Amino acid sequence: MSALTQALRAALDARSSLLDQLHEQGTDCYRLFHGSQEGAGGLTVDRYGPQLLVQSFHQTLAHEDLLALHHAVEQHLQAPLLLVYNDRSKGNSRIDREDTVYRAEDAALVDLVGHEWGLNYRVRGRHPGQDPLLFLDLRNARGWVKQHSAGRSVLNLFAYTCGVGLSAAAGGAREVCNLDFAEGNLAVGAENGALNPELAPMQFIQSDYFPAIRQLAGLPITARRGQKLPAYPRLSQRQYDLVFLDPPAWAKSAFGTVDLLRDYQSLLKPAILATAEDGVLICCNNLAKVNLNDWREQVLRCAEKAGRPVRECTVLPPAADFPSSDGQPPLKTLILNF
Repeated sequence: MSALTQALRAALDARSSLLDQLHEQGTDCYRLFHGSQEGAGGLTVDRYGPQLLVQSFHQTLAHEDLLALHHAVEQHLQAPLLLVYNDRSKGNSRIDREDTVYRAEDAALVDLVGHEWGLNYRVRGRHPGQDPLLFLDLRNARGWVKQHSAGRSVLNLFAYTCGVGLSAAAGGAREVCNLDFAEGNLAVGAENGALNPELAPMQFIQSDYFPAIRQLAGLPITARRGQKLPAYPRLSQRQYDLVFLDPPAWAKSAFGTVDLLRDYQSLLKPAILATAEDGVLICCNNLAKVNLNDWREQVLRCAEKAGRPVRECTVLPPAADFPSSDGQPPLKTLILNF
């Protein structure tokens, strides 16, 4: 037995009770092997419903190791899974679509459906983007939103494929608005909504974050020096009962720069102002180099300066299938009650 197979089997054994719990709650999308913490840095193994998605970020996985991994997972779960291998060890972690190691079956690459907290989600092994359509480490946050959305208006910022919005709709929110810059992300969000026809329809706004959130917060929109602002959707100032802020690590547009390391405040302040007086803001930071305690203090200071001191701040840990040996997981989530 190879060292990789041994590490994988140890990870699967450690998850046995967790997987039982997930299956009971209607979830078949989860991480089976978190290589950076479980013995193979740069390797991840995720289940998305009927699909097994293996990704390597540091070095290409050998064909025989990939097949042994697939067999071990199927044996442990006692379920056949469609294998997709995405080699992302090239520059910028982009998927090598030549499939030199393993060519997935056609059945593994068609539109599939996975489940989380009893909801249906679109699954695609390959699509125009690079990342999976559902970020698994955010499962606990989506579960919290589902449990605390009844009767609330919900704003889902940097919505991606709208998993948080879908969770809010499932939790009985009276209004759900998903905001994202990418049309393709919102299109998948609409698919997710259609896969759960019993839920109330969600709203979708395609817009750069800065003009949208600053309008909602009642703040002016300014252009960079010497630049003309591109067109953007016009929104009225208003507040939401529950706001979810999960920005990418870095992005730049004509309206501003998303930088979780150096300038989280420019993202956070307008989101705070768009949150109702007695509302809840859930904010995330996925940079591993950011210390939780330092970031939490920064967030609380920003709220104080904005004239909206936080009444209660709770740390929401990531899902248990994302272990962290030092207790400092990359994904950090704060629930702020005003």
